Amino acid sequence: MNKFADMKAFIRIVDAGSITKAADQLHVAKSAVSKRLSDLEHRLGVTLLNRTTRSQALTDDGKIYYQQCVRIIDDISEVESSLQSKLCALTGTIKITVPLSFGLSHLAPVLHKFNLMHKQIKFDIDFSDRKVDIVNEGYDMSIRIGKLEDSSLKAKKITSVKTLLVASQDYLDRRGTPNTVKDLLSKHVKLHYRNTTGTVFFKNENQVSIPAHIPNVMTSNNGEYLCQAAINGMGLLNTPDFLCYKHIKSGALVRVLPDCYQPTIIGVYAIYPQTKHLPRRIRELIDFIVQSFGNKPYWNLD
Repeated sequence: MNKFADMKAFIRIVDAGSITKAADQLHVAKSAVSKRLSDLEHRLGVTLLNRTTRSQALTDDGKIYYQQCVRIIDDISEVESSLQSKLCALTGTIKITVPLSFGLSHLAPVLHKFNLMHKQIKFDIDFSDRKVDIVNEGYDMSIRIGKLEDSSLKAKKITSVKTLLVASQDYLDRRGTPNTVKDLLSKHVKLHYRNTTGTVFFKNENQVSIPAHIPNVMTSNNGEYLCQAAINGMGLLNTPDFLCYKHIKSGALVRVLPDCYQPTIIGVYAIYPQTKHLPRRIRELIDFIVQSFGNKPYWNLD
């Protein structure tokens, strides 16, 4: 009988939301996890989880036991971690999910450098723009760009991105280079990133924010595709600088109304489960990412 193993298994069942998901994350049979839970309840003489075929819910005893288990396991992990020398090699797997375009273009090289420094670390990476439930899907951390909504998770800001309004010179030659916001509304179209408001903001001579609704000519869920469409002269694009900064430097895209355009500053965060103890490999990875990008990342053109 291993009480600590029982505690860890129980925590995983609760955090995962079901015995089936916990079994998948632990890479064991569902029956083995179910039996461990039943044996634990029998040993304690209480019901920890009220469960049906479709749901599970902590009992009052279960809530108390879960909270104490988390505290005990975290305390043990913290003690062991504090005894480890900083010179000890980082080991283990880091399961991480990152946005597709940002991940491939900017985070992948950082993870590669981290891997070269810590060769015993193994990455399990999901490049995806979908909103991942990192607890239920067993991820160690996630990189998210934009407003944070899930208060059950912890977050550390790693850098920021800023939107720019851009177009190709060919497009501007055909449509006319705008001198005022009014010119945009009467003569121009834009490429739209799905699931965003699509409103572009400017400041007038009194520094008052003015919304502009430019007609959409194309909608997509991929920023890199829209960036290429802008280069091909298909419309204006309101896009994060990390996607377009190289094209601006090369001249493939130019900034539109830069003196009155009002950019949106968007935070980039490392998100991880809300536990007291964060494994050393995760802490050091987050710190490494922060150091790699900094407050003014290399894609910032100001």
